[in-house]
Amino acid sequence: MEAILKDPAGAVIGLDFDGTLSPIVPDPDTAVVHPGAPSVLAELGRHVRAVAIVTGRPPVKVLELGPALKDVPGLVILGHYGFERWEDGRITAPPPPAGVPRAEAELPLLLDSLGVTDAAIEDKGRAVAVHTRRSADPEGTLERLREPLARLAAKHGLVVEPGRMVLELRPSGMDKGHALSAFLAERSARSVLFAGDDLGDLAAFDAVQAADMPGVTVCSGSSEVTALAERADIVVDGPEGVVALLRELTSAFTRP
Repeated sequence: MEAILKDPAGAVIGLDFDGTLSPIVPDPDTAVVHPGAPSVLAELGRHVRAVAIVTGRPPVKVLELGPALKDVPGLVILGHYGFERWEDGRITAPPPPAGVPRAEAELPLLLDSLGVTDAAIEDKGRAVAVHTRRSADPEGTLERLREPLARLAAKHGLVVEPGRMVLELRPSGMDKGHALSAFLAERSARSVLFAGDDLGDLAAFDAVQAADMPGVTVCSGSSEVTALAERADIVVDGPEGVVALLRELTSAFTRP
């Protein structure tokens, strides 16, 4: 933090979306960005080298859930763990992997064969997720699905990314750590802060710790995931705490 405060122009601020900038909700399609996030990110962007949202969501979905983010100067959204990139109003991405739609087509029959009728399937374009938060037994259903979904993923050349009451099938070869590391190199960053809330953010924490620069990791704390809190330099109380921390950071930049 001292390095970021002394040299904000060299700092990259990386942020997860769900659970970090947006509160977790039972239906992921009804998530909304924290109301204070766009304004604080806009102010933060005036001082630091770059602000990047690094998420498993498609960038289009992030902007749909937080339309005011489009107006954050210089914001970059690294969606699908870095496979898709939104910057200056444009999205760049390689062709979608063939395994994802094939796995998604088999999911309803697989869930039915397991007697799982209350899990939700989310089409994420370059990935497909199965959510159990709305199930009668969210944790029990998640455990029942782990091995069958791992077999389905392997069949179609995919990997399973576990999260907060969700299992996501996606292509291998990219995670938040790879995405963040590449972005730090691209921007010639001199320091980095990354904030996340879920198991998928551990790779980004690893990237911060492996980077050849000062770095700080922030956990958007919850009772559902404790692994990040154990690894983080700073733990705050959910998205509200993340926004408050970023607001305090921007205030520190302008103090005499």
